[in-house]
Amino acid sequence: MRLVDEVAAELRERIYRGGYRPGTRLRQEQVAADLEVSRTPLREALRMLEREGLVTVTERGGGVQVVSGDPATLLAAYQLREVVDGLAARLAAQCVSKQLAAALKRSLGEQGKALAVWGPGQWPRANVSFHSAILRSSGNRYLIAQLPLIQMTSHVFTPIGMLDRSRAESALAEHRLIAGAILDGDAPRAEERGRGHIRSTTDVLMAKLAAKATS
Repeated sequence: MRLVDEVAAELRERIYRGGYRPGTRLRQEQVAADLEVSRTPLREALRMLEREGLVTVTERGGGVQVVSGDPATLLAAYQLREVVDGLAARLAAQCVSKQLAAALKRSLGEQGKALAVWGPGQWPRANVSFHSAILRSSGNRYLIAQLPLIQMTSHVFTPIGMLDRSRAESALAEHRLIAGAILDGDAPRAEERGRGHIRSTTDVLMAKLAAKATS
């Protein structure tokens, strides 16, 4: 693996784990020293993350900021998720394979375990594995290129306190319906359930942000 890719992977993981919270400004000198790399691979890695939507350049001099979890940004991301997830479910239902069936079964099991031992880290990983499996099975390379969007919405925005066990339980029930439609080969129903799941998630998150703003 190239050094640039290693640096990008480490920064991406720090953002996903919450080491760099939404809206955090990153000083390149400090980050380079922390990672023990020069500024050149760091700048290239940050450009990679910028293309993925994880960071934004905020100053002419190269200031970088982790993507914000403000309502407008969250809503824009989930509006795209609704289209992406719905189409991915439709396409996956049109080409069901044993590999996809096994992946969905495994992911649903992981989600069940995450609920049984509820914690801040287990559910997002299980959630991402479910949606990623469907996206990869769509066979559409332009859709598959949206994988960072799933990671960003699940790992970056979730730590703001917008997900609780109750919503996760509802999400798991919705995931089972999506998986059922896909494995039945019912493309229209799979898309409808995929889009409906994201709409429900969006409604919950926006309501929590509104409540937080007025508290």
